[in-house]
Amino acid sequence: MKRLIPVILSASLMLCACGGKTPTEEIAETKSEAQNELQDMTTEEKVAQMLMIRCDSANMENILELQPGGIVMFAVDFKDLSEKEVKKKIQGYKDACAIKPVIAVDEEGGTVVRVSSNPQLCDEKYESPQYYYNNGGLDAIKENTAEKSDLLRELGITMNLAPVVDVSTDPQDFIYDRSLGCDAMITSQYASEVVAVMKEHGMASCLKHFPGYGNNIDTHTGIAIDERPIDSLRENDFLPFKAGIDAGADAVLVSHNIINDVDPSHPASISKPIHEILRTELSFTGIIMTDDMSMDAMNEYESPYVQAVTAGNDMIIVTDYETAYNEILCAVNDGTIPMETIDKAAGRIVEWKALSGIS
Repeated sequence: MKRLIPVILSASLMLCACGGKTPTEEIAETKSEAQNELQDMTTEEKVAQMLMIRCDSANMENILELQPGGIVMFAVDFKDLSEKEVKKKIQGYKDACAIKPVIAVDEEGGTVVRVSSNPQLCDEKYESPQYYYNNGGLDAIKENTAEKSDLLRELGITMNLAPVVDVSTDPQDFIYDRSLGCDAMITSQYASEVVAVMKEHGMASCLKHFPGYGNNIDTHTGIAIDERPIDSLRENDFLPFKAGIDAGADAVLVSHNIINDVDPSHPASISKPIHEILRTELSFTGIIMTDDMSMDAMNEYESPYVQAVTAGNDMIIVTDYETAYNEILCAVNDGTIPMETIDKAAGRIVEWKALSGIS
């Protein structure tokens, strides 16, 4: 399989000045090359691109053999390693794949830190967004975002699964400590600023947890049912997501909360109506991904990986990657999942990687 050459806009501008292709022409050509690449891929390769697999050091040979679209790393994957060792590990993952995988982490700051928990990689753990906001406003957050993005990029990480743009102002809410702790208007400004800084520093962003956690319980430990009317979400929780999307967010992560007013039978992550809202009402054209499918909230649903694909996700965060891969592939082969659905998702992923220069 040939490797796509990413668009480098600064180089494109230089070419334009010398009578070469314009940036718009370069982008159009790269998109066309990505679609040509898609045509050369097997069904198995396309399905693998849709998986963001949890890193498992003891099983990485098998994971990499699958050629996944992404690998998400946790604190244990960085523990006690030097900067040199981390770089070597990550580069090894990339070199093993014909289309380089997205290397993702949750480096939110505060209670969720993967990289900065290792003192060999960072002098101290990054504080929460609330901490920086309360001690310097959005300027402090932007400064921290730039520093964090530079650190991750230097290690070879290409996506930070951040920012958390859930609106929460009640310290009793599960999501409060991970949120900005401010109202929708301030959180919207935060979303826009953080996405812009991440983009400027070469780090892919991921808004989470759509459609907004609110005061719901932790879905790591069970099902959360959101009883709020959809208009309440539109007027409040959707606003930061829309701001981040307008600023150019690369991805949106969908929660496992059940939004009773929209789809009482399915968690948002596997709900087609929720994904339609994200695509149509919020005009999001980037990568939609599920929250971790190993969370307890998903235990009772039949064929959850198939449902995740048919709902409209492009990427699925998985631990049990073999079950996910086989379940999706079987559903494609028996016609449960139309090939068009796989082509659309895999095409969006391959195109995004080519345009963003993920490497």
